[in-house]
Amino acid sequence: MSAVDTNRMSFRASRNGLFGKMIDAVLAWNEARITRSALSRLSDRELNDIGLTRYDIDRVAR
Repeated sequence: MSAVDTNRMSFRASRNGLFGKMIDAVLAWNEARITRSALSRLSDRELNDIGLTRYDIDRVAR
């Protein structure tokens, strides 16, 4: 069984303007990518244990 890091620091300081929104979008995309990757590495049985299927991964990782 693999371990999942649940203690990542989130860099979500309040940012204004276009540049801040772009940074927020990139950070959100990266977080979803990491979540999608971690869930994809789980077996079908492990996903079932947490109430998910392979088809749920993209929905959960948004």
